[in-house]
Amino acid sequence: MAAGTEPLTANSPVGEWLAHPEGAPLLRELLAQAGFDEQVLTPVRQLPLQQLADMSRDSLPQEVVEDLVRNANGGTVPEEPAADAGWRERITPGRFDGRTVIVTGAASGIGRATASRIAREGGRVVAVDISADRLADLAAQLPGSDVVTVVADLTDAGHLQRILDAAGPRIDGLANVAGISDDFSPIHEVSDEVWQRVFAINVDGLFRLTRAVVPVMLAANGGSIVNVASEAALRGSAAGVAYTASKHAVVGITRSTAFMYGPQGIRVNAVAPGGVATGITSAGSTSEFGGSRIRDFLALIPPIAAAEHLAASITFLLSDDGVNVSGAILPSDGAWSVQ
Repeated sequence: MAAGTEPLTANSPVGEWLAHPEGAPLLRELLAQAGFDEQVLTPVRQLPLQQLADMSRDSLPQEVVEDLVRNANGGTVPEEPAADAGWRERITPGRFDGRTVIVTGAASGIGRATASRIAREGGRVVAVDISADRLADLAAQLPGSDVVTVVADLTDAGHLQRILDAAGPRIDGLANVAGISDDFSPIHEVSDEVWQRVFAINVDGLFRLTRAVVPVMLAANGGSIVNVASEAALRGSAAGVAYTASKHAVVGITRSTAFMYGPQGIRVNAVAPGGVATGITSAGSTSEFGGSRIRDFLALIPPIAAAEHLAASITFLLSDDGVNVSGAILPSDGAWSVQ
C-alpha cells in the first residue's frame, strides 16, 4: 500500500477504489476482463464495493471482493472502520398494526425492503414474487413477524386468486413494486418480445392486481395503493422506449385511480425512483444505439440509493402518515428529476 493512503476495505466506496493507487488498477483490470471500462461505475461511485457485489447477483463473487481487498493492501485484510453517522432506517413500532398489505416483487430489492419494513412495523405482509427460494429467505429473516408468502407470476392472470386468498377479506394496502427494465432499445429497434415482456410485468400485472384489490378496499371504504414508477416516467432519457412507455402508463393508472376513488377513502400514489441498488432484471442485452445515446445522461445520476431508502418513501405513502396525499408522483431520486 502506498504511503499516505488509507487502507481499502470491502465497505470503501467505489469512488475511493478508483482513486486509490493500488485499488484503481485492480478494479480496472477486473472491469476490462468483463468488457467494461470504469465509466460504467459512474452512477455507483458512492456505493460501498460490498454493496455493489451484493446487488450483482454473483457477477462479482464474494471471493473476488476479498481478493481485491487483500491485493490492494499488500496481502493483508485491514479492519473495517467504525460505521459513520449517515442515514439509518428508523422503525416506527406499530405503524402498520392491524393492517394487511400486499407487496409484489417482495423477494428482492425495493419490494423486499418494503415488505420487511412493514412487517417490522407490525403489519401483516402478503409477500408476492415468482421466486419461492427468495420468499422463503425473506420470511426466515423476519422471525415472529406476520409474513405470508405467495409464489405467483403477475403475467399469469390465473395466479391472482392465490394472492387474494392469501390476503383474506381485508386488504389495507397494496405496493405494486414488481418490475423489469428494458434493453435501452429505441423505437426503431425494439422487438415485440421486449415490448410485450416489459408491459406484461410493469403494466398488465399491476393493472390486474389493482383491479382485483380495489373492490375489497371499496367494501371497507378505504385503503392505500402505492405504485412504483421510475425516473423514466418523468423524462425520456433514462431508458429505452418500452420501459419509458410502461412507467408513463403507471403514472396514468395512478392518477386515474386516485381521482376515481378519492371519495371512497382510497389513496393512490406513485414513487418514482432514480438509481437504486436493486439488481433489477433486464429484458435483454443493452442496445448499442440506445445505450450510446443515454450514456452521457446516465452519468449525471445522483448517488445510487439503497432499497431501504425507497422503502421509507413507499411506507410513508402507504401508512396514515400520508393521510392527505393522493394522486402524487413522488420523485425519490436524490434530486435527479430537477436536473
